[in-house]
Amino acid sequence: MEWYLKVVRDNYANFDGRARRQEYWMFYLFNMIFTFLLYIPLIAGAAMESEALMMAGGLLLMLYIFAIIIPSIAVSVRRLHDQDKSGSWYFVAFIPFIGGIWLLILMATEGTHGANQYGPDPKGDLIQ
Repeated sequence: MEWYLKVVRDNYANFDGRARRQEYWMFYLFNMIFTFLLYIPLIAGAAMESEALMMAGGLLLMLYIFAIIIPSIAVSVRRLHDQDKSGSWYFVAFIPFIGGIWLLILMATEGTHGANQYGPDPKGDLIQ
């Protein structure tokens, strides 16, 4: 949870620096958990045929998605910076069929050791 809060609270729109794989993947794990939890009112509203519950659930989900767009892109750009790649590599996801897979592979690849043009190694002294 601390990784999620670090991205959302401390680095909301920070596109500078580098992000470790752990920071990126823990953010996305909690993001998926929260998104799933926000779908529950939609599903419950559909099951109970309650239009009010579905509207409230849809509004909450929409607000969450709009609030999390900027930190999601920012942590992705910082993750690319960890591999000494420009943030514009994020647009590779828009290539049909293979773009999303390519970006997934980039996000799973280990970053460069030591400092690069985007800042010091976020692992710091953890490298053995």
